[in-house]
Amino acid sequence: MSIIKLDAIDSTNDYLKQLSRGRELDDFTVVIAFEQKKGRGQLNAKWSSEPGKNLTMSIFVNENSTVGLTIFDFNVTVALAVVQVLKQLNISNTNLKWPNDIMSDGKKVGGILIENSFKPNGSFASIVGVGLNLNQTNFEDLPQATSLTCVTGIVYDVEVIAGMIKNSLQLQLQTKIEKNWETYLKILFKRNRPCAFEDFRGERFMGIIQSVDRLGKLVVLKGDEHIYHYEVKEIKMLY
Repeated sequence: MSIIKLDAIDSTNDYLKQLSRGRELDDFTVVIAFEQKKGRGQLNAKWSSEPGKNLTMSIFVNENSTVGLTIFDFNVTVALAVVQVLKQLNISNTNLKWPNDIMSDGKKVGGILIENSFKPNGSFASIVGVGLNLNQTNFEDLPQATSLTCVTGIVYDVEVIAGMIKNSLQLQLQTKIEKNWETYLKILFKRNRPCAFEDFRGERFMGIIQSVDRLGKLVVLKGDEHIYHYEVKEIKMLY
């Protein structure tokens, strides 16, 4: 496995992005960092992690590995790759919270940030950022977060888990996308259950998640009995 290990970096995604601009990288090149100072989540949300306790990694995936996939097809594939690793580790009640949160027993255990680079022919390469809470146990200011150690009591090797995720992604990319979508919808967090939301205007409402469409929009049944499709920037789920 082509792996780059760093003591400290602002962001593994940014580091790998800059590296890819300067030279041709091997497909599935991995960067892991002992400490990530400016980790980012979806919509530039800050990702905070205790140094040395958790997995902060990025994987470069070139355009040859994403052939035939849409952006959200690839998103689904990546998310399932991480979930498959958690299942191998016997992490209980694992779900995917739209758009990119990894959940265990209703608490966030990790997140994914994918940044794409489009080619003139319409294909795309991706930098896949994965943040996974492994051995951190103090979540005093983050009551909705947990870690693998909190769930199982086991201490995990960061580099081993990084290798498992990379291998899982390679295997998941070989699975038919229709099968991936079927699995994804089965483990979609709070699907078919009433849930509180807030829209981009700050207005709160109750709705029931029906699905996620092939464009990556969340499909919600609202109280007026109409179904709405929401972009990531238009809505957020409230715990």
